[in-house]
Amino acid sequence: MTEQQTPAPMNRVATRMSRAIRDEITGLILNRGLRSGDPLPTETELVEALGVSRNSIREALKALQALDIVEIRHGYGTYVGRLSLDPLADGLTFRALHDIGRDLRSMEEILEVREALEAALIRRVAATVPEEDLAALDEVTRRMAERARAGATFADEDREFHEILYRSLNNALVTQLLRAFWDVFHRVNHRLGVTDPNPAQTVRRHRAIVTALRKHDVAKAEHAMVEHFRNLDARIEQIRAT
Repeated sequence: MTEQQTPAPMNRVATRMSRAIRDEITGLILNRGLRSGDPLPTETELVEALGVSRNSIREALKALQALDIVEIRHGYGTYVGRLSLDPLADGLTFRALHDIGRDLRSMEEILEVREALEAALIRRVAATVPEEDLAALDEVTRRMAERARAGATFADEDREFHEILYRSLNNALVTQLLRAFWDVFHRVNHRLGVTDPNPAQTVRRHRAIVTALRKHDVAKAEHAMVEHFRNLDARIEQIRAT
């Protein structure tokens, strides 16, 4: 029997063992209260502490690195990772691109989740948004308008707009989650060569959000946000037509 013909039960045992080692390492991080950037024990120390082979430790660390739980700095050691949602964005991007050949449901689902999240968040922001954030949003939309008039894209400004929009909530998970959804959509657009079909309208819809926020009008802010997502629906239709 060749290595490629390893019996399924043996593969399952190896998978369970690998998962158990990963759980041990993450448990160590939690039990010691290690923070992002803190060093982990050396490979030798982990081998001795967990009673497994060096190769098993290395495989477990590689798997955790893919999840941004640890960071392997060759020649320096292993550290607690950034604990970001980048792996989520990578997985969703691949899923969307993989499914586009058959249908666009994955992209539509991502937009549905993002729209539901932002429509709920904008209601919270509308009542309490600080003046300094309104001023920052004005500045971003001004730059968006300048770039639109010049025939340039403004993806960076669009991302900045949405990050400023919710920063008064002081919720790092909201920022990371929205950034992940934003990254997925724009990576897919870039991969397929899809652009905003109406940049001037996109700018107007961003301005409408700011106008509603300045009046602290919760209902209008939510409506403006929903209208903003119609621009994204138009890009889905572009993808459908490719």
